[in-house]
Amino acid sequence: MSIAATSPATARVVIQTQDFDLSTEVQALRAGDAGVGAVCSFVGTVRDRTAAPTLGTGVSSLPPEGALAPMGGRAAQEGDVISCMELEHYPGMTEKSIEAIIDRAVARFGIHGARVIHRVGPLQPMDQIVLVAVTSAHRGSSFQACEFIMDYLKSEAPFWKKEQTAQGARWVDARVSDEQALARWLQAPP
Repeated sequence: MSIAATSPATARVVIQTQDFDLSTEVQALRAGDAGVGAVCSFVGTVRDRTAAPTLGTGVSSLPPEGALAPMGGRAAQEGDVISCMELEHYPGMTEKSIEAIIDRAVARFGIHGARVIHRVGPLQPMDQIVLVAVTSAHRGSSFQACEFIMDYLKSEAPFWKKEQTAQGARWVDARVSDEQALARWLQAPP
């Protein structure tokens, strides 16, 4: 179910429950713009904190038997296994907030276009959560604008995350690292 008010194929911001396809979204964003020289994208996923980390080749990076393996994240530090994450938003307000973030990125970095797809509802480990895709004439602008938009999404967009664990459900608090990432954009000249 798409929650966007405009056509999902042309909207800059889409909030939806269903998954998305990166190549389809990038193709739609680039369509008809011969001035695009760079595309940068970020896809956020739900981490499976119960899986062994790998070195990118399928080879486990676990320490020798008997050693403790830090899994990262607040839930892992508390010993909880997250079975599901549920995202909620405030319809209408969320889209307007993200549109304003994109407008700021366009003004600041001179990008050609941007597309943000954010999923809501229950999500399982390894599911895609968010897509930020940006087009520009040059790669530097695309990289910066993509990171800028993502930092604002993590800190200012009205989404709420609830984790389901064996101990019950709990709301996820904002992370200090997300606030620090946003602060650097506020300190840097536009």
